[in-house]
Amino acid sequence: MQWNEFSDWGAKISQWAADYHTNLRDRPVRAQTAPGDVAALIAPSAPEGPHPMTEIMEDFERVVMPGITHWQHPRFFAYFPANAAPPSMLAEMLVSTIAAQCMLWQTSPAATEMETVMLDWLRQAIGLPAQFSGVIQDSASSATLAAVLTMRERALNWQGNQAGLSGAVRLRIYCSAEVHTSVDRAIWVSGVGQDNLVRIPIAGKLRGMDPVALKAAIQADIAAGYRPAGIIACTGGTGTGACDDLTEVVRIAKEFDLYSHIDAAWAGAGMICPEFRKLWQGVEGADSIVFNPHKWLGAQFDCSAHFLANPSSLVKTLAIQPEYLKTHGHDGLINYSEWSVPLGRRFRALKLWFLLRSYGLEALRVRLRNHVAWAEDLAAKLVESPRFEIVTAPILSLFTFRIAGLDDAAQIAFVNRVNDDGRIYITQTKVDEKIAIRFQIGQFDVTEEDILFAYDVMCELAG
Repeated sequence: MQWNEFSDWGAKISQWAADYHTNLRDRPVRAQTAPGDVAALIAPSAPEGPHPMTEIMEDFERVVMPGITHWQHPRFFAYFPANAAPPSMLAEMLVSTIAAQCMLWQTSPAATEMETVMLDWLRQAIGLPAQFSGVIQDSASSATLAAVLTMRERALNWQGNQAGLSGAVRLRIYCSAEVHTSVDRAIWVSGVGQDNLVRIPIAGKLRGMDPVALKAAIQADIAAGYRPAGIIACTGGTGTGACDDLTEVVRIAKEFDLYSHIDAAWAGAGMICPEFRKLWQGVEGADSIVFNPHKWLGAQFDCSAHFLANPSSLVKTLAIQPEYLKTHGHDGLINYSEWSVPLGRRFRALKLWFLLRSYGLEALRVRLRNHVAWAEDLAAKLVESPRFEIVTAPILSLFTFRIAGLDDAAQIAFVNRVNDDGRIYITQTKVDEKIAIRFQIGQFDVTEEDILFAYDVMCELAG
């Protein structure tokens, strides 16, 4: 492809993108293909010669699009959203065009310095105190892994990276069953081991860790010869929106000199609204916090904001400086490759700059407040119907419900009916060992009419 062709096709694809988003409601939300359908349409080996872009785009429509689940669909109520507001997509086009590798300050000073400022914009927006510094990770999973590695090194007096874990004292990390499974994976990858992840019972309406049980578990482990290393708490857990009592969690962490990490991957965006901050009261005492602007806030995936009260512990855990990565003649620079597991880094801060300047915080707050209000209204409508029962009340824009009087198999059958129908998309979870249907509002362009439409679809298919 020549650059003049690139310009032509760039304009055509840009128009395709606008048309795609404008007409998304006409498509089924979830891909309607069967396993193997897409692969069967792809040639078994790469071509020896070039294919024209016209043919490639025709095949894109024929091969790819039928197998896409439309995460930007306004009637996507499953999982959490992976939003892509228009200005963030335009920023990503520029990032892809520049194609910079932003691992060090010197490899793209603008990327490093913008990342520093954008994370401070976000810090202020969500009400964190000034001592927190931030870094953009690819996902909350990476931030949690970085936190677990820091817990490990800190508990082993910074000897784990050098000496390994063989023969070392067994570490313990604490969380509830409501945290995301990325915590389990971080425990595996870090070498701490699944058997040393201690699940604390939950209590209360917000389904948070029982602080009494947490303290008792730490004391019992110390008595048994284990070494507690850290606590992972959540604000807005994936299953039901569970929120730990961060004031108590942080207090206990400090009492036993443990590292505390808060996973607010979805709900953290909601903290741009001051009235929602009661859900993570006490967060200012944590060692690290993560939330994903690529979920509820509108930044195009991937973009995870990782805040640290003391970045030196993370840098001490992850930094490695061969001669070819040293920046000579400039002291005190931030090289964000030392703040993350991957060495290579994309210019993710640009889409935050475009997004926050294009909308402003107040317009984003209005969207989030609408989602929360609509979730509360929908839950109230379901309560009024004899066919449904609420299992967990809305936490922000997430709640769970069941078809009244039916067993788990029937709940799953309902979810499958809804998703096979294609007009909306939902998922299930488990609450107290029973299947519940999970409904979450957060797609960037969703309207109240979409929520009312979803209610009608669910009533129709509930039987």
